[in-house]
Amino acid sequence: MATLQTIRDKAGVLIAVIIGIAILAFVLGDFLGGNSGGGFGNKKQFEIGEVAGNSVSYIDFDRKVNHLTEIYKLSGQSTIDEATVTSIQQQTWDQMVRDIIMSKEYDQLGLNVSSEELFDMVQGDNPHAYVRQIFTDQNTGYFDRGALIRFLKNIETDETGNQRKYWMFLENQINDERLFTKYLNMVRKGLNVTTFQAEQNYDLNSKVIDFKYILKRYAYVADSTVSVSEEDVKSYYNKHKNNYKQTASRNIEYVSFDVQASKSDIKDAEEWINHIKPDLETETNTEQFVNANSDIPFNSRNYSDGELPELINDFMFSNPVGSIYGPYFENETYKLAKLAAINNIPDSVHARHILIAPSPERSPERAKQIADSLSALMKSGTDFALLATLNSDDKGSAQLGGDLGWFKEGAMVRPFNDASFYGNKGDIITIESQFGFHIIEILGQGKKSKKVQVGIVAREVQPSSTTYQNVYSIASKFAGTNNTYEKFIAEIEKEGLNKRVANDLKESDRQIPGLESPRPLIMAVYTTDKGEIVLDRDNQAVFELENKYVVAYVTEVKEDGIAPLEQVRPDVELNTRKKKKAEALINSIKEKMANANTIEDLGSAVNAEVQLASVISFNSFSIPGAGIEPAVIGAVVELDESKLSDPVEGLNGVYVLQVTTISSKEDDNPEAEKDALKTVYQTRVNYDTYNSLLDGAKVKDERSKFY
Repeated sequence: MATLQTIRDKAGVLIAVIIGIAILAFVLGDFLGGNSGGGFGNKKQFEIGEVAGNSVSYIDFDRKVNHLTEIYKLSGQSTIDEATVTSIQQQTWDQMVRDIIMSKEYDQLGLNVSSEELFDMVQGDNPHAYVRQIFTDQNTGYFDRGALIRFLKNIETDETGNQRKYWMFLENQINDERLFTKYLNMVRKGLNVTTFQAEQNYDLNSKVIDFKYILKRYAYVADSTVSVSEEDVKSYYNKHKNNYKQTASRNIEYVSFDVQASKSDIKDAEEWINHIKPDLETETNTEQFVNANSDIPFNSRNYSDGELPELINDFMFSNPVGSIYGPYFENETYKLAKLAAINNIPDSVHARHILIAPSPERSPERAKQIADSLSALMKSGTDFALLATLNSDDKGSAQLGGDLGWFKEGAMVRPFNDASFYGNKGDIITIESQFGFHIIEILGQGKKSKKVQVGIVAREVQPSSTTYQNVYSIASKFAGTNNTYEKFIAEIEKEGLNKRVANDLKESDRQIPGLESPRPLIMAVYTTDKGEIVLDRDNQAVFELENKYVVAYVTEVKEDGIAPLEQVRPDVELNTRKKKKAEALINSIKEKMANANTIEDLGSAVNAEVQLASVISFNSFSIPGAGIEPAVIGAVVELDESKLSDPVEGLNGVYVLQVTTISSKEDDNPEAEKDALKTVYQTRVNYDTYNSLLDGAKVKDERSKFY
């Protein structure tokens, strides 16, 4: 049956694909009828961003994040860790931005997806790729239309509403993907290439040039020979401001006070393990005792001789059940090891099974009844393989008559494992696991040998609350005493503390190497001025980040836009000096060119070696012996054969060029060139179309103030 549960494995992959695509995948429609600019979102304190003049409210955004989180869970991702939360928030934001930008475009063009069109994409002769992926039988590779129809019928009887919620999400993805495809197709149809464009492109790309050149490198001109004034620096900066655009970032310096277990904490753990040992000695249910008291849960595995840690292996294989080794100390943990059981079991088992799984239309009680009936049939002589093929919900093994082959202990879930390894060859057993009811037939067992189960009671040595308080007091005193950056640095040097640096922190960053979950610190950094100590929302200077207390100062503040001259002065001065060197080299070369008839003459006059470059075209990126030089390549493709160029200012030095050979490709086909150029334009539609709209929307993202 195609229930929500049975399609999760495939759906989970599909959801990840859908919401990961930058343009085509629209993550979440407005299921809840919200208005991005409505309600409390009109108040600045609840505004999380702005797109094309439309306010995006925190309340609306958070509601959509919660909805997408539910979809993730319905798709089988039960554990939502911090990385997944961050990903969901980003996907939701991207979708809301797209919705605002694209809805205006769709409205102006009258684009929509009719209910008939959507129905055809879901249940028509050629269903949408998303639907086909979910309802394709992985064993046969064919689309299972019956499974789709059964799923849609079951939506009405699903009391949880989860199937409907999931299906509405999927329909919305299909609707949005189709809308955007229509939009892109319209843009694509409007693109064309003229014959003139094709000829120009062909001329540029087909021309192949061999040339000679001389190069006077900037590096060989001593800095002391070039005078750079403050006026020169400012002039260069003003002319090249666009080269110094930057995004907002911060630099910080910080010290961390690590919380480590004290001698008292170690002693407490040791006393605890010694105190509990008598209870372990008298306890008959080792598994229950371990799970109730240990920092490490009970492991039901049966170990062969040599598979246990060397410290306890010989003890466990030479003592009776109930024997205890320890306490002993291992990996910062005090442990007691109790021999819980000695079993004579096979190394491997060959079995087959039939799985009867509960579902919305099949209660657990009904599944149990079916399993019992099938078990009775096979015990009366009905062929197991036939029953498995016709009835098992494990479709992979059902095609093999339920055969699972040979497997080692621990390969199956515990109820299945125990029935297979503790039973005997020929047994037919019905057991229940988290997947449903299994009817198991043991077909074969490997050689039996002595194995042991060991219960480990572990007490990890962890810092106590007192230890945390003591370290916090030290960090707090440090922050209070060193309330200026100068004192901060002086105290670090005096006490020999390890000062750490984190540079170029962006407002939305969530990671600082060496610190766990530093988001609160990063958010606080962006409310702090240069040279100031970083304070949290409660005006506290000590940040608790997992097992560290951190005190930090902001050492550099960079804002969005053009970087101030002082922030980029070293680079500006370097480029100004290079520009001055270029001017000097150009003037010097021009003086010598008057008496030079060939490039060899000029090379001798300016003391520069003549070098060769072959097979250079407009699409070349570098010049042999010189490196990446776009300006030089641009100049040489326009140069007539044999003529000496004027001095060309490059990235690495000043060049003079002389073309020796100009050739072109033989395949002159303007129509083919038009088709090729049109293909290039159209392949860029998906990326360039949306990004051009995005640039014009002037997106203002202030999520970092909330998350």
